[in-house]
Amino acid sequence: MTGLLPSLDRVIGLSEGALDTLLPMHVWADPAGRIVQAGPTLTKMARMGDLTGRSLFRVVEVRRPARVDGAPALAALAGQRIGLVLTRAPHLPLRGALAPLPAGAGMILDISLGLSFARAVAEFGLTLNDFSPCDQTVELLYLHEANASTTALSRHLTRRLEAARAAALSQALTDPLTGLANRRAMDAEIAAALADPTREFGLLHIDLDLFKQVNDGFGHAAGDAVLERVGAVLRHMLRQDDVAARVGGDEFLVILRDCIEPEDLGAVATRLIASIEEPVEFEGHVCRISASIGVTASTDYAERPGLDRLLADTDAALYAAKRAGRGRHAMHGAPDGDLPRRRLDDPMPRPAARAGD
Repeated sequence: MTGLLPSLDRVIGLSEGALDTLLPMHVWADPAGRIVQAGPTLTKMARMGDLTGRSLFRVVEVRRPARVDGAPALAALAGQRIGLVLTRAPHLPLRGALAPLPAGAGMILDISLGLSFARAVAEFGLTLNDFSPCDQTVELLYLHEANASTTALSRHLTRRLEAARAAALSQALTDPLTGLANRRAMDAEIAAALADPTREFGLLHIDLDLFKQVNDGFGHAAGDAVLERVGAVLRHMLRQDDVAARVGGDEFLVILRDCIEPEDLGAVATRLIASIEEPVEFEGHVCRISASIGVTASTDYAERPGLDRLLADTDAALYAAKRAGRGRHAMHGAPDGDLPRRRLDDPMPRPAARAGD
């Protein structure tokens, strides 16, 4: 085939090897559209083996500015930007530019990857050696890799920041000793429930009885163990939608969702007191406490109460329970005289001697 045409160095003063180096994706076609020479990168991407002697139109398909058939129609596009694809990779848009050769030697079509460079590199396994040393694709590949790395790093950092923010928020709303919500979180929960007229709830204000005797008799570590046990009791006995919080040294608040009937609220309070009264063993000592509970419900009011009013009413009910002898619950608004009295034994047992003391 090459014997029918003048050699490339005689036509343009450039050897075939030099053209492969400068334009590794070129095609030299004769006036009839048969391939005389194809650059190594294009040959690799075409996946047809040696392209010499093949029809150019079996290797590439011109799509813009218009589909063309035949070498004369293609030659008429000289100097224009050509959109094309490889026939064996029609999903990958490429760009081309065509120039006629002198002395009836045909034409040279140079092809580039354009915006498809990332997909082409991955699909055809292209390396640095498949591009001209001055091809901007090399720089684009570096930029693409850098951008991908930067994007991945940014996503990783964003996830870490979001996790840290969530952890910090959770810590800011959690009591570190019991793992329950803290006062700030509970105030927000009550305010949100009051702001929604469709949400009805009961509220329990729990204060531990005889807790001071535990601290004074067995030390603050024993007191902490008792508080941790109370937190565990609340988590175990309450429903998933209920909310419990430690709001003071030995004070707790509990929201009971959709639990507003006095009988139901009283039953919950009674079960909580019974569980809290179970002895807690700590370093050979038996710590005994109880609890007084003030109870109110969002439906106890003609108009939706405010947060302060609700807390004040549960606090008043709590102290009514304490006046009645502690270790019991009292409903908001119930007269003190209606509360059956239950007197707890105030004195705590003295610390028992440990073995070896």
